[in-house]
Amino acid sequence: MALEIRPAAPEDYPDIYALTQKAFQQDFESMLIAKLRNKPNFIPELSLVAVEHAIRKGYVLFSIIKIKATQQSYETLALAPLAVHPRYQNQGIGKKLVLSGLESAKNLGYQSVIVLGHPEYYSTLGFKKASLWQIHCPFEVPDEAFMAIELKENALQGKAGMVEYPPEFIEM
Repeated sequence: MALEIRPAAPEDYPDIYALTQKAFQQDFESMLIAKLRNKPNFIPELSLVAVEHAIRKGYVLFSIIKIKATQQSYETLALAPLAVHPRYQNQGIGKKLVLSGLESAKNLGYQSVIVLGHPEYYSTLGFKKASLWQIHCPFEVPDEAFMAIELKENALQGKAGMVEYPPEFIEM
C-alpha cells in the first residue's frame, strides 16, 4: 500500500496530536492545530495527513493569514506546522505533504503561501525569501527563514507588507 495524502478526519486527530508532539518534542504545534480547527481561517481540505498501512506518519496544515499593507490587506496562506513522526523522517513524506498541499491550495484558488522554516528545506520546494516581495514577519527571524511561494504567477507583486498571524500562533 502506497502512502496516501488526504484531508484529516476527526478520527485522525489523536494521532496527529501525538505525531506532531513527537516531531517537535513539545506541545505548542499540537495545541496550535487543535485551536485552529475551530477558527474561521481553518480550511479542512488543507489539513492533510499522510497515511500508510493505517499509520499516520505525517501532517501539514495550511490556514488563512493576512499580509497587511498601509492601506490594504491581502489574503494568503500559512504553512504551519509540517510534522513527520521521527520514525518516518527522511523518507520524503514531508515533501509529499507540502507539494500535495500546495497543489490543493492552488486548485482551491489560493494564490500564495508563507512559511517560517528551514531555508535549505523549503527552498527545494520552490519557496523564496518573502523579503523579495517586501513581505515581512511580525517578529524577529532570520530573513532567509521567512519565505513565500506564488501559486499563481505574480500573485505577490505589489503586496508588500507585514504578515498578520491569528492570535493562536502567538498565544501559548
